[in-house]
Amino acid sequence: MTTPQKTRREPSLRLVMCLRVSTAGQLDGYGLESQEKDCRRWARKHGHRIVAVKVDGAVSGKTSDEERPGLTEALGILAADEADGILAPNLDRLARELTVQEAALSVVWAYGKRAFTVDHGEHQADDDDDPMRTFVRQVMGAAAQLERGLIAKRLRNGRKTKAAGGGYAFGAPAYGQRAEDKALTVDDDEAAVLSQMRAWQADGMSVRAIAAELNAREVPTKRGGKWHPTTVARLLSPDARQAAREQSARARAAERDEVKRRRADRILSRLT
Repeated sequence: MTTPQKTRREPSLRLVMCLRVSTAGQLDGYGLESQEKDCRRWARKHGHRIVAVKVDGAVSGKTSDEERPGLTEALGILAADEADGILAPNLDRLARELTVQEAALSVVWAYGKRAFTVDHGEHQADDDDDPMRTFVRQVMGAAAQLERGLIAKRLRNGRKTKAAGGGYAFGAPAYGQRAEDKALTVDDDEAAVLSQMRAWQADGMSVRAIAAELNAREVPTKRGGKWHPTTVARLLSPDARQAAREQSARARAAERDEVKRRRADRILSRLT
């Protein structure tokens, strides 16, 4: 009689858990606590041991690997041979952007380590004899990135449509208003201060004098700080408010361009 052969159990591995939450994560309701529970459940099921937990919270998933301290620390642990692999809920939580995902995986495999996700299991290292392995992973990553982009675009369009119709779409309410049940309403105290500021302006007071008077009376700004002439000017002058909005838009665009240039420089440095 033949004795049934026992299934060979894989040796226990030391894994670094990688978690990430961002705006997209908050939208789908998959927060850090749920991610960690899923990872720990998966590790117990497969007999592996979590030796460290690295978290990137409240950061954009589009940031690069250098701007992801949790991911960077996790890869450092692998490089120091203090763990055998990484574990994430899914590749989307490892990195939102396909280029960052592939860079992180290449580091894992370069050190002879292994990559696991709860939804997939092990992600095998690229193999020249199996190009479909790389193709499928990258296509899935690109599809996920496209879906996130479309969702973000729909949200932006919805906000713009609501704002164009006079509704409250997003952002901090203007001075003199407050958000209540997802709608704007008058803040009586701030509205009274704004009315007084306009009266002082009509009497010939400068914005600098108005700011000084408000500070002398210990009237707080929207955020509870001190008044500055530029803040007063933005509230009293539509042109100043528009100029401030345009300046903020230019600053955000310049920041996005700088991030792109830094990424391009890093790629170039790897090629030269």
